[in-house]
Amino acid sequence: MVATPASKQRAAIRFRGRSFLATVLAPELPLADWLAELDKLSKRSEGYFASRPVILDVTGLAITKRDFAELIAMLYEREIKVMGVEGADPSWLGFGMPPSVSGGKQTEILHKPSAEPPKQNSFVDRAIPSLLIETPVRSGQSIIFPQGDVTVVGSVASGAEIIAGNSIHIYGTLRGRAIAGSTGNAGARIFCQKFEAELIAIDGLYQTADDLDASLRGRAIQAWLANDKMNMAALA
Repeated sequence: MVATPASKQRAAIRFRGRSFLATVLAPELPLADWLAELDKLSKRSEGYFASRPVILDVTGLAITKRDFAELIAMLYEREIKVMGVEGADPSWLGFGMPPSVSGGKQTEILHKPSAEPPKQNSFVDRAIPSLLIETPVRSGQSIIFPQGDVTVVGSVASGAEIIAGNSIHIYGTLRGRAIAGSTGNAGARIFCQKFEAELIAIDGLYQTADDLDASLRGRAIQAWLANDKMNMAALA
């Protein structure tokens, strides 16, 4: 047996795990009406789907393979690139189609809080890094701070987003997107002085504008998770 010279040995392949936050689209019949509603949402939040991971959930949807292919094409025309599909017949997912995926967290919003907001741990125990934004966050801007809290002294415009590893504090109007606990912190919370959000999320659990309680709009609110459910309450 001839030994392989060290210089010719292949380097070991290294695998890394990485998690991404994805938006799940669950179409409803008739598809034409659902696409029209999707177009309205896209107009209210331009650029929301740009470069954003999207999962298409067709579980239980009574469509054919041809319907499915046309749906993928129509989403692509809207610059919505599907990275995975849930609930599709495996025979539909041939060459050129997104792969099948399963699992992931699903969120539910409770307009009446199911639990009191959790008590914050003493800040004496540990210091939490924070980022202070002293100017309004304009449409198209994305503030990403996975190390800790983000505080905005001003408003967050429609089409803008704040992504924080811990909590988000907005001393103005939240019209864009606020994503807290992005590194897996279910204890993170979202606070804002005036709630007009397109989307909020904590630890990967999302709620879009159409699912949010209309009675909370325009008010100062806080949002938190309890038992894997999104809770929201007015601050005043």
